[in-house]
Amino acid sequence: MVFETLREAIIQGRLKPGERLMEIQLAEEMGVSRTPVREAIRKLELEGFVVMVPRKGAYVAGISVKDIVDVFEVRAALEGLAAGLAAERITGEELEELERALVRIYEVSKHDLKAVVETDTSFHALIYQASRNERLTQIIANLSDQIQRFRTTSLAQPGRTKTAIEEHTKIVDAISDRNVELAQTLAREHIENAEQSLLNVIQEAKS
Repeated sequence: MVFETLREAIIQGRLKPGERLMEIQLAEEMGVSRTPVREAIRKLELEGFVVMVPRKGAYVAGISVKDIVDVFEVRAALEGLAAGLAAERITGEELEELERALVRIYEVSKHDLKAVVETDTSFHALIYQASRNERLTQIIANLSDQIQRFRTTSLAQPGRTKTAIEEHTKIVDAISDRNVELAQTLAREHIENAEQSLLNVIQEAKS
C-alpha cells in the first residue's frame, strides 16, 4: 500500500522531480512505521522512480531527454509487438471494446484533457490484454509509468490529441483486419510520434 501510494504520487506529479523523500514524515502522514516506507523507497529506486544520494537520502528521480528517448525507444518496439500479437489473438468481444474505447476518447477530447489521458491509457491496456502476453504487459506498464507524468504535457500540444485519435483508429483497423505487420508498424509510429510531440514541448520550454 505504501509503495503504491508513493508511486502514484510520483506519477501524478504530487511528488515532484528532485523532491526529497523523508521517511519519518511520510510514515507519519500515512500512519505506518518507517520500515514499510523504507522498503517502498528501495523498491521505487529499483523501478527508476527514486534516486539515492549518498549521505543525503532519497529523492524523486528527474527524467532527462536521454531518459525519455531511451524509454520511448524500448516502448515503441514493445507496443509494436503487443499490437502485432493482438492482431493475431484478439477476440470479437475485445475488438468491440477497443472500438468503444475509440469513441470514448473522441468524446472526452472535446472538453477534458485529464480524461483523454485516462482513456488513452485504457485504450492501450486493452491492446496489451489482447496480446495474451502478461510479461509483455508488465514491462510496458512499468515503462509507461515512468513517463506518465509527461503524457498530459504531450497531449496538450495543439493538434496532438486529434492526431493521436486518428492513429488509434488506424491501429484498430489493422488489428481488426488481422494485419499483423501493419498493426506493428502503426503502433510503433504512434509511440514515435508521441515521443516527438513531448520532445517538441521540452524544446519549446527551453527556448
